[in-house]
Amino acid sequence: AQAGCILQNLDDHVAQYGFIMPLDLGAKGSCQIGGNISTNAGGLRLLRYGPLHGSVLGLEVVLADGQVLDLLRTLRKDNTGIHLKHLFIGSEGTLGVVTAVSIECAPRPSSVQVVFLGLESYAAVTQVLSKARKMLGEILSAFEFLDAECMRLSTRFGSVNPLGSAPTSGAGSSQSGQIYPFYVLVETHGSNGAHDREKLDAFLEAVMADGEACDGTLAENAHQASQIWKIREGISEALPRCGAVYKYDVSLPTPLMHRLVEEVKAQLTQWPGASVLGYGHVGDGNLHLNIVSPEAYPDLKAKIEPFVFEWVSNAKGSISAEHGLGQMKADAIYHTQSPLAVDVMRSIKRLLDPQQILNPYKMLPKG
Repeated sequence: AQAGCILQNLDDHVAQYGFIMPLDLGAKGSCQIGGNISTNAGGLRLLRYGPLHGSVLGLEVVLADGQVLDLLRTLRKDNTGIHLKHLFIGSEGTLGVVTAVSIECAPRPSSVQVVFLGLESYAAVTQVLSKARKMLGEILSAFEFLDAECMRLSTRFGSVNPLGSAPTSGAGSSQSGQIYPFYVLVETHGSNGAHDREKLDAFLEAVMADGEACDGTLAENAHQASQIWKIREGISEALPRCGAVYKYDVSLPTPLMHRLVEEVKAQLTQWPGASVLGYGHVGDGNLHLNIVSPEAYPDLKAKIEPFVFEWVSNAKGSISAEHGLGQMKADAIYHTQSPLAVDVMRSIKRLLDPQQILNPYKMLPKG
């Protein structure tokens, strides 16, 4: 595929041949596969199909001096020398310009099931994840979580909560339903609908019987599944409509993910209009932390950033799980990487781009 292909168009194309793109994003209708490769995008189904470092078989890259490096392969195994393609996956265009990609596509699942659960605590979220891994095993494709603030925001701007019917006060509307402290979206991909439903029924029975889930629903058709996914994907679309948004995309040990959200809330009590929301790919430890304020207060950002970065660093996490560092977070790289690691990155950059013309000032700190 050429780098400028829209991800959704690629998925539609391979669907004609019975395959599915291994990457799925909320922005799939506009993002390009070349940009996905350059930022090492993770997406919603990394839990099932793995990262791009595993599914990308080959690349074509234009180097800084104009030479075209042809690494386009379709081999699963090729152990002849250094695996150069990995240098360009996630390097944010600083080492070369990706112009084409060969990517391994999995067989398209004939059975797609979606479950939505309401829970009382984040501890219950991690317990349900453990059960999902054990009981759903090979068919588990996505495991997403969102907190109550996310649900209120998403339903405020058009999504419908499928759990309960009692209206709630605050940001929610009549579409909010019963608000639980946490929600989990579980998706499975399989080849036998009856088999998958049987496994899901046993999973639902177990999490309900053990008190880990308070309520839940299993989508009966593709429309209901789409409406459930709309809750999760509608969060990022709704955020800018509420004011200034401060976004952080971090990786953390799964038990600590929502603790960071609570810690940030405690830090922002002097800004009563600020809201803190947490959601993300709990199946692979990726938290999307968002702070929304009616106005863009400079002192608010100054309070957030050192705290979030230092907290994540102390927890042995990463300050960028899947969105990269770009220009705004380049100087924060030392919260995750050692000085020696950064020096090695600089050496590679100087070797491949001695004139510093490819995406300058991105990813690596100045100096």
